[in-house]
Amino acid sequence: MSRALHDVATGTLFGVALNYQGLLNQRLAEFEQAPYKKPPVKPVLFIKTPNTRNRHGAAVVYPTGVEHLQPGPALGVVIGKHASRVSVAQALEHVAGYTVVNEFSLPEDSYYRPAVKAKCRDGFCAIGPELVPVAQVADPHQLEIKLWVNGELRQHNSTANLVRSIPQLIAEISEFMTLHAGDVLITGTPEGRVDVLPGDQVDVEIAGIGRLSNPIVAEQERR
Repeated sequence: MSRALHDVATGTLFGVALNYQGLLNQRLAEFEQAPYKKPPVKPVLFIKTPNTRNRHGAAVVYPTGVEHLQPGPALGVVIGKHASRVSVAQALEHVAGYTVVNEFSLPEDSYYRPAVKAKCRDGFCAIGPELVPVAQVADPHQLEIKLWVNGELRQHNSTANLVRSIPQLIAEISEFMTLHAGDVLITGTPEGRVDVLPGDQVDVEIAGIGRLSNPIVAEQERR
């Protein structure tokens, strides 16, 4: 049985950039250039600050003065008990369940240094509508992810295309910091982000996990 998400997912929101194979492939030539000269060898992490938290059905504000706003469909992994230096084999024992995330962002210039100004605006991380317990998901690496804008399918991918699996992410992150119960790991957004505008209705659907819906409103409409 699914559980009330916002009673469980109360911790830090950790995002993982470049965790879809198609997106990584698009950037390989860029990563060969100075100063990096190679692709990332560890997960590229960022944090969605507490002010970004948003809910199913709630409005996402299109900030005044920006040219582009992009939704980011993603599978959310909710940590169920603290994880410190866990192995890949043990990682899923620390997961309470899964949910749908829409990780909104302004377009980014650098995936190595995700910008706080682009990712941490108020309401830029919608989560929900429910938590699906880990035992109810046969394989979290075989889930279709779809993004709809005004009823039109705009992105379609699968967690089968993750660069790092969920156990790999938990193991690598918990090597250097403890994940706590209630933390949410945003496992990555696939390539093909699209722009949305005030008045749009945005839906993220993950097979077996749920459908998360949010309207986009202009900032002045909210004041």
